[in-house]
Amino acid sequence: MATRTASHSAADATRDKREPANQPEERLPRQQQAGGGQRESETTVSEGAPGAQEPAQTRGRTSIAGGVVEKIAGMAAREVPGVHALGGTLSRTLGAVRDRVPGGRAQVSRGVKVEVGQRQTAIDLDVMVEYGVPISELAREVRENVIAAVERMTGLEVIEVNIAIVDVRLPDEDLPEDEPRVQ
Repeated sequence: MATRTASHSAADATRDKREPANQPEERLPRQQQAGGGQRESETTVSEGAPGAQEPAQTRGRTSIAGGVVEKIAGMAAREVPGVHALGGTLSRTLGAVRDRVPGGRAQVSRGVKVEVGQRQTAIDLDVMVEYGVPISELAREVRENVIAAVERMTGLEVIEVNIAIVDVRLPDEDLPEDEPRVQ
């Protein structure tokens, strides 16, 4: 039966109870014709396409861009204590210059490369670690955090997270650039 709106009267509700439950369509009279004359004809109102009864998740396709996965992985990796930065020395240097340009913003996906398929993704990270942090434990924590974040947010299966430790931030590298090293 055709879908009815809430504006129908109680008489409509009573008539609905008497109609057969499996009636596929309803015929409504059309009174007005294009020439202004009265003519009795019928208009067919159907229940809609069979696809309308399919669940919403099966009606269409969702694609996730590689840049989205890169940003999620980059944020998740940076959340782990002991990760100082992502990206190699050149990448960080160019990124620092870009960040200082008016209107520039930090690039979250720096040091992250991904391959994205329809259902799976693989992630490569270039990580700069803090001095003194056990690297194998840090790598395990980064993998766990990145996998959890990417799978939760995208629904993609993360098949691998490859981590390359590209640098170590030493304690004496804390000094601002304009401060002299010797006093």
